[in-house]
Amino acid sequence: MRIRPAQEQDLPGIAAIYDREVLHGIATFMTVPYSSDEWRTWLTAHAGPRHPALVAEEAGTVLGWATLSPWSSRQAYARAAESSVYVAPAAQGRGVGRALMGGLITGATAHGIGVIIARVVDQNAPSVRFHESLGFGTVGVMRRIGEKFGRLLDVRVMDLHLDGAGAGGDERSGRD
Repeated sequence: MRIRPAQEQDLPGIAAIYDREVLHGIATFMTVPYSSDEWRTWLTAHAGPRHPALVAEEAGTVLGWATLSPWSSRQAYARAAESSVYVAPAAQGRGVGRALMGGLITGATAHGIGVIIARVVDQNAPSVRFHESLGFGTVGVMRRIGEKFGRLLDVRVMDLHLDGAGAGGDERSGRD
């Protein structure tokens, strides 16, 4: 397995993994798949080192993908980024997600990102546990914020501090 920046030839594999969640899962709140043009625009937006798209690839097959995206367009949030990670069902449990997130975390640290934020569907317990295993802490839970397949869903906001301050730390007093 190799972790590398996503390229245009990866888009069908990326889309297949994501479309499964769009159409049948709750890991994303998208309900309509992206078009080919939207995927190309997405790739262009994630072409830089600060907010990359990475793929895990093995023998030419995309096993999973992950991105960092700006948390907000407001300048004071520039030190924060939001992560997304998706792994093909057949590749789950093989360390693909952990390897992808490791690549994101290494790149984020190198490019001045101090906090990675993840929005995880609270009813997706494996994803919550995965993020916790990487050191993400829960900031809070937005109750009944989404609806998909007739289910009201909660979103857990989680954060990982790359700059040494723990989640919930108080920088002014020096306390964590």
